[in-house]
This record gives sequence, structure tokens and C-alpha cells, in this order.
Amino acid sequence: MEIRRDIITQLIDWKNKPKRNPLIIQGARQIGKTWIMKHFGHTQFKYTAYFNFDSSQELCNEFSATKDPKRILRLLSLYTDVPLIPSETLIIFDEIQECNPALNSLKYFQEEAPGYHIIAAGSLLGITLGKDSSFPVGKVEFLKMYPISFKEFLYSDDPKCFDYIDNLTGWEELPQIIIGRLEESYKRYHVCGGMPAAVTAMLDNEGTGKVEMILQNILTSYTLDFSKHAPAKDIPRITSLWNSIPSQLAKENRKFLYRVVKPGARAREYEDSLLWLQQAGLIYRIFCCSKPGIPLSAYDDLSAFKIYLLDSGLLRVMANLPAEIWYEPTDTGYNLYSEFKGALTENGVLQSLVNQFNTLPRYWVSSGTAEVDFILQNKTSVIPAEVKASANTSGKSLSVYHNKYNPDISIIFSRKNLRFKDGIAYIPLYLADWTARLLSYIQD
Repeated sequence: MEIRRDIITQLIDWKNKPKRNPLIIQGARQIGKTWIMKHFGHTQFKYTAYFNFDSSQELCNEFSATKDPKRILRLLSLYTDVPLIPSETLIIFDEIQECNPALNSLKYFQEEAPGYHIIAAGSLLGITLGKDSSFPVGKVEFLKMYPISFKEFLYSDDPKCFDYIDNLTGWEELPQIIIGRLEESYKRYHVCGGMPAAVTAMLDNEGTGKVEMILQNILTSYTLDFSKHAPAKDIPRITSLWNSIPSQLAKENRKFLYRVVKPGARAREYEDSLLWLQQAGLIYRIFCCSKPGIPLSAYDDLSAFKIYLLDSGLLRVMANLPAEIWYEPTDTGYNLYSEFKGALTENGVLQSLVNQFNTLPRYWVSSGTAEVDFILQNKTSVIPAEVKASANTSGKSLSVYHNKYNPDISIIFSRKNLRFKDGIAYIPLYLADWTARLLSYIQD
């Protein structure tokens, strides 16, 4: 099944710019970068020329021989059956981090051959840039890509429901028939997560077993990447950090603790390994905010942070939790999964937020007595946000924050219906992807 990706709109905007730089798409492995580049080429250009530097050392050597775009284009024409024509051909450089001369050549294409549309991707490009490599600073544009969102999943899973939500123009409560359908799609989405292969298996009704196998294979491929691409001295630490993530999030206080990784572990021993996982796009590091000021980054407590995974579906499988966790009731009675289901829910909401706001969310604590899950910077506003896995929205943390800072708007993500009352925006978990739009109905 072909899944509509929202990033295609941004790619079309780039294509139509009168003045544009070569574009680099950044994102973790197996989130669909290659597919979206080829799809973009096939639907928006007459020709698509695809070059993969991971599969051809000979191709990479061609870039080492010259920096002249005209000569490079003549050489590239020997590796493809399509003509390389300005404005008509999309030129794709995949896994460009494997060939630094090709990465550096983007500078010369921008300066000497601006008529060509060149798009590149590199799953581990952030790691490559951390090495002693040249880079065309100021000569390229970047576009971040993420796993498939629930919004994108819903478009394929329940188009009528998607249309209803996407046409909301205010804070009206949702009818029960829409709520039921949204909750069902939301559960299905969180079973598979946002990795395209798993999403396709879910939408094609291939069964939970197939979804589990796909997600486990992706996790295995990530650990193999550690051995292939990370410095040898850091591999054991990267692996230990990676394996500790479920345990870190299983705690009631999800602050990252080095002793959970290894007894006696210290920050200075693991900082490079944490950075490697960040640059690979596999984790989000969310810092504690000492004060809700703008910019949020100015008030980071660099010694206190949480680690979340790039995808909640991968996190569930990594924690060896069955798909049934999303079908267990959470509002009543004792639930074996309640603590970790809260962590999965937080991870899912964070995935929704990182794609909507320019600044990565933070979290806030008050002398160890209260903790607000996320602090958002939306234009000139700082907005506290709590995440609840159930319909129960009670809790003292937001009250403590309110008493101290008196924010104009607060958010509670939960299973409650959509509502805005007394400065609190009650947003159902399945509408987290629409947060920025919903806020615009209040703030604009």
C-alpha cells in the first residue's frame, strides 16, 4: 500500500523555488527516505536519476577525480539510462555520507550548475559531519524526515475519519462515532509504530506476527550499524546505552540515570556514545528546563535529561511487550503495563510534537515534588503539556507549574474529548499531530 507522506509538500515547495540549493534529507535508517526521493522524482519530474554511494565504490571514486560539475555530470551519465537535463531530471544522491567528495561537490553544483535539481540523503550524515570531513556550509538546504505519523497513518487507515479531523476549524467536541474510529486506528498505529515496512504490513492486514518480525529486524539492523559505523572504542557503550532505554523509561521518574546503564557509570564516559545515537537519529534527548523562558535552550539543565526512542512501535518491541498492551483498559483496576504504557504514550506524543515545532520540547521539575512532561516553545509562547495514558486528567504537577508561572495556555493530552476551557487545552492523544493547528485557533 502506498502511504501519502506530508513531506512531499515541502519537497514540491523546494522544487518550485526560483533560487534553491541542493537539498539534503536527514533522518534515521528505514524511515522511507529512499522511497520518498524516488516517489518525488517519478511524480514531479520527467526523469529521475538515482545514484547510491553505499553500493558503488567506483561511483564514489569518480567524485574524487574532479570538482567540475560539468565533468561530474558527464561521468554520472555513464551510470544511468536517463538524460540529466536541468529542470527536467531529479538527481538523487543516496547514502551520500559514504562519499565525502560527493557531499562536497554540492557546493560546486550550487555555484556553477544551479539549474539542476539535486537531492541527497544520508542516514548517518550527522555522524559523518562529526568527523574531520569537509562540508559545503551555506550551499545546501536541509529537510528533516521522521517516521510515519498517526496523521499519515489515519489518511490510509480511515480516510473519512481523517477528512473529518482535518477539516476541524475550532474546538468543538468530537462525536462518539468519530472517537471510536479514532481510538481504534490509534491502537493499530501504536502496535506497528511509524516505520514504513511495519505500517504497510498493518494496513495490508498481514497480521501482528508480521509486524513484530519487521520491527525486530529493524532493531537488529540498528545494532549491526553500531558495529559497522561507530568507533570501536564506543561500540560497547553505545550498545549498553541503547539496551538501557526501556529500563530508563520504565521508572516513574524517567530522568536518564547512568547507573541504569552500568553500575558506577559516569557521564563523561558515555557522552560521545549518547551523541552518536542522537546524530544517527535514533533517540531524542529532552533536557530539563530550569525556567520556562525564551529561548528554551538558554535554560537547559545539561545534567538532567530524558531519552526517548525515535519510534514508539520500536520501543514496545525493544521492551518485549506484546501488541495487546494497547488493548488493555487503563482507567480501572490494576494493570501490569500501566507504568510502561505511560512511557509509550509519552514517546508517541513526543513524536507528534517534534515535527510541528522548531524547538525540541523540554520538561520541567520543581524541587523533586512536581514534574511537567513537556514544555513547548510555540512562537513567543512557552506552553506546559502533560501526557496521560487514560481519561484521568488529575494531577498536581500542572497546578504547581500554574501557581509559579501562571501560563496563558496549558495542554493536557489524554483520552478525554477535545475541549478548551479556563486556559487548558484538552487534546485527545490521537489529535496530538494537530496540536500546532489547534493552538492557532487560540493564539492567532
